[in-house]
Amino acid sequence: MRSVEDGRLRSDDLGTDLGERATLVQFSSAFCAPCRATRRVLAEVAGMVDGVVHVEVDAEANLDLVRRLEVVRTPTVLVLDAGGRIVWRAAGAPRKIDVIAALGSAVT
Repeated sequence: MRSVEDGRLRSDDLGTDLGERATLVQFSSAFCAPCRATRRVLAEVAGMVDGVVHVEVDAEANLDLVRRLEVVRTPTVLVLDAGGRIVWRAAGAPRKIDVIAALGSAVT
């Protein structure tokens, strides 16, 4: 099991390309009602800024990654900068304004 000691995620960790400027990563589970609201918020925020993508990860299907990142509830949201460095983390449904502020620090 590879650790995330350098605080970075890579495209092979997520199974998809990272955003050019930033990536919004959402860990979700099938029966998580707050995950649906979080999905809408993150998709909207990603659509506001060129080069930002939203990636949703099925927590149940990716237990190795969940363990490495110590995700203990869904939704858990990570904001990654262009290099995949984790710059912000939230457990539970984040407020849109908080995601926008975190994204601002990731794309500077």
